[in-house]
Amino acid sequence: MKKLMLYIILLLIIFPTFSYSQLKIGYVDSETIISKLPDAQDAQQKLDDLISTWKTELIKMQSDLKNKQVEYEKKKLIMSEQTKTEKDIELNKLERLIDIYRDKKFGARGELFQKQDELMKPIQNKIFTAIKEIAEEEDYDFILDRTSDITLLYAKEKYDITNLVIEKLKLE
Repeated sequence: MKKLMLYIILLLIIFPTFSYSQLKIGYVDSETIISKLPDAQDAQQKLDDLISTWKTELIKMQSDLKNKQVEYEKKKLIMSEQTKTEKDIELNKLERLIDIYRDKKFGARGELFQKQDELMKPIQNKIFTAIKEIAEEEDYDFILDRTSDITLLYAKEKYDITNLVIEKLKLE
């Protein structure tokens, strides 16, 4: 979808005969907007707290595993084969539990991903609404995001509406 929009913009710029009026293009820096929004900072703090808690738990689990491995190595020469097998199974089980925990919390569809989506989606919607309102009020044809996949090679500062979006969000 973004590529299609980029191609349309390029066509309208390259072939101005298709367009009877001058295009008005603006851009924003969404990272700057998010960094200045208290709601986004609060959401990021909540995420950081969760990450810290989960990392602490993961470190504790890994430390526990390491201690058990060290103890096993010290005693394995005097253990029976059955006891060695049981300890190996126990250590492998702990390793799997750590991997499962890490994936559950930090994996592609883990709790961190879900929590980030839950906390940031309302903020993103608020930003997009402000951008849309400004675009309609100021009669922009296109608004690009400097920090997204679309590469912005050059832009006049007069088209940067980042501060307008921040101001609009402060009024709400």
